[in-house]
Amino acid sequence: MEKLTRHKIGLFSAVMLALNSLIGSGWLFGSGSAAKIAGPAAILSWIIGAVIIIAIALTYVELGAMFPESGGMSRYAQYSHGPLLGFIAAWANWISLITLVPMEAVAAVQYMSSWPWSWANWTKNFIKNGNITFAGLGVVFIFMLIFTMINFWSVKIITHFTNLISVFKILLPTLTIVTLIISGFHPQNFGSNIHEFMPYGTRSIFEATSVSGIIMSYDAFQTVINMGGELKNPRKNIVRGVLISMLITVAIYIMLQVTFIGTVEPGMLAKVGWHGIDFTSPFADLAIILGINWLVILLYLDAFVSPFGTGVAFVATASRALAAMTHTRHLPKWLGRLNQKYLIPLYAMMADFVLAVILVSLFRNWNLLATVITASTLIAYLTGPVTVMTLRKLRPDLERPFKPRYMPWLAPVAFVLTSLAIYRSMWPTTIQVILVIALGLPIYFYYEIRYQHSNWKEQLRNCWWMLVYLIFMSLMSFIGSSGFGGQDWIEYPFDFVVIIVVSLFFYYWGLKTGLNELDPYAEKISQTRK
Repeated sequence: MEKLTRHKIGLFSAVMLALNSLIGSGWLFGSGSAAKIAGPAAILSWIIGAVIIIAIALTYVELGAMFPESGGMSRYAQYSHGPLLGFIAAWANWISLITLVPMEAVAAVQYMSSWPWSWANWTKNFIKNGNITFAGLGVVFIFMLIFTMINFWSVKIITHFTNLISVFKILLPTLTIVTLIISGFHPQNFGSNIHEFMPYGTRSIFEATSVSGIIMSYDAFQTVINMGGELKNPRKNIVRGVLISMLITVAIYIMLQVTFIGTVEPGMLAKVGWHGIDFTSPFADLAIILGINWLVILLYLDAFVSPFGTGVAFVATASRALAAMTHTRHLPKWLGRLNQKYLIPLYAMMADFVLAVILVSLFRNWNLLATVITASTLIAYLTGPVTVMTLRKLRPDLERPFKPRYMPWLAPVAFVLTSLAIYRSMWPTTIQVILVIALGLPIYFYYEIRYQHSNWKEQLRNCWWMLVYLIFMSLMSFIGSSGFGGQDWIEYPFDFVVIIVVSLFFYYWGLKTGLNELDPYAEKISQTRK
């Protein structure tokens, strides 16, 4: 019956949906922010960010192909380590997803506030000192409501909407790259030696990966995985969809960074340096300087299209992640109910909208929202490398459509890279995000005590490694390098050495504390999707 009522998404639509999520406001702001922090070496920041996310993505691709289900990334940790770790990972991931929705709306409003035309002066009061004003907040709410309403009319409409917008979102960055390079490219901006290419040292390269939205720009690969239950031939198309969309996105973002660095006027750099380059609308401002008016108009148009496309996609992803969390019986069941007409998690979508309104009312700055998303997403992703190897040990007999031989060494590398990226989110953001994640624990304990009556000793045994890890990362963020917001008790690069060594300890601790038997629901999903 499900095949008769639910529209299935093909590979092309899956790739378009992923690109629609991946190419959002990050391309409008990320290159300018990264160049300001690291100079020409920001190119390396995008490469490092891609390596980190692709390493993590490969662990989740194996899991997604094994268990193709809607909102799957909210459940994988439970399959290997039980409900407590599963809830922590799902809660952290859900926080990042609902934060992405208001962030994309804020991006659109921020570009609106910089419109250069005299008739648009009324938009300039939407932003003040980098923050959304009360007037701008009203526009943000309207945009978020539109994102939600588009999702209300089912997966089929989302597919048509995202296919159209995704093509535009690929073409415009490509057109921007070609046009700006032809119109005014200055190779000397990259420097003639290592010191000019890397004017602020190696630390700035790593800082830019987390602070300027690079990790955030790449992390939407999960869109395909979380829509796994609605894909045609999911066991193959999850793998293909994630890898194809990631490779296209990496190429676009790296070329955008090269273009931005090469297009900045050398005279401006001579006066203020890279730290002094502060464009409100980076690529639009460059096009204005070069007098390319038609490109300026297209870029301001895309300031609606890119955030709108990504916002729509993440309303879908966030609602399915929240609905999936109800299957563990630690949230109200009604949040997971599907609308009978459109087969979408309507109540989860409405709850997400209310929480997104609260979030943007508290955090009215694009960069702050991007950093919060980065830290919370990485904490959620941290369970992937541990889960994939625990399941290989626990159930080697399960069908794995994607089973790379390199996973035994890739998984610990991905865990370490993720830990370093969390640390680079900088104090006090690290502790703030960890505290927000901890706010979900009282909800878990309430439902666990009232309804589940599970073995607390067993749950804690499976989850201690994560709880202690979060305490360690909070402490390390505080005492670490001042370049990452710490007290400089452990200076750079020795802070990285400490994190690498201790993270490996936590990784192997996590492997030792997996479940003795596979979660029954995971067994059911694995069998029914064959």
